[in-house]
Amino acid sequence: KQWYQRRVAITAGIDAKLLANELVKNLESPAVESQITPAVDPGPEIKFKLVYNKTNYEIVMGENRTVRELKDHIESLTKLPRSMQKLMFKGLVKDDTKTLKELKVVKNSKMMLVGTTMSDLVAVTTKPSSAEIAANTSSVTKKEALSKQKIHQKVLDKGKPEDAMPGIAGVKQPLPPHPLNGMVNKTGGKVRLTFKLEEDSLWIGTKARTEKISMSNIKNVVSEKIESDPNYHIMGIQLGPTELSIYWIYWVPAQYVDAVKDTILGKWQTFL
Repeated sequence: KQWYQRRVAITAGIDAKLLANELVKNLESPAVESQITPAVDPGPEIKFKLVYNKTNYEIVMGENRTVRELKDHIESLTKLPRSMQKLMFKGLVKDDTKTLKELKVVKNSKMMLVGTTMSDLVAVTTKPSSAEIAANTSSVTKKEALSKQKIHQKVLDKGKPEDAMPGIAGVKQPLPPHPLNGMVNKTGGKVRLTFKLEEDSLWIGTKARTEKISMSNIKNVVSEKIESDPNYHIMGIQLGPTELSIYWIYWVPAQYVDAVKDTILGKWQTFL
């Protein structure tokens, strides 16, 4: 029995010594430091503007921060979930792993945010009361379609422009990388729309001149399909406080209508 106890004590002493030696080796080994992943350097800070729902937000972030990190920051500012954010900077930002530097975001750049908050979605999807349904039905019944109104019918009767862009009904597409053209205004003059997202402005171009309008000054955008050709819409851009300031555009391709509204108004809008 004494021999067994002595053997256990010796073994325990050897094990303790081995463990101690191993611990010392681990503490002295430089390999421990190499196993620690260094934090990513955020890089020099960039101050730029984010436009959402006609509100300007000042963002300050390191140029090595990713789009995902930016969206997390935006969520804390606007309460708009990251999964519902669409960032527009020289077109739609599709890759969340890219850094601000890779996107070429610089000081005083402007970025557009499009998205709908959960509260807005709940409000849209909430079932209306019977009284609201009756009121809406009554107003719709009384309202004459835009394409049937004489002021618009006069323009439509001239026919679709030969250079009109192809229209696709029932489809929603983002804005193309080039201006929207092949449309006409109330006088029948050619119109093109150019979206300068970095300047937060809309350029309305005609043969005579180009008007540069800040999107924050646009009060509303309305649209309605052309009954004789649902692939196209009549669109009205309200430039002032009353409906008298609406600038009417005809033969707008249906697939771009939502994107135009989202870009100008900064939030989801329904078709009229």
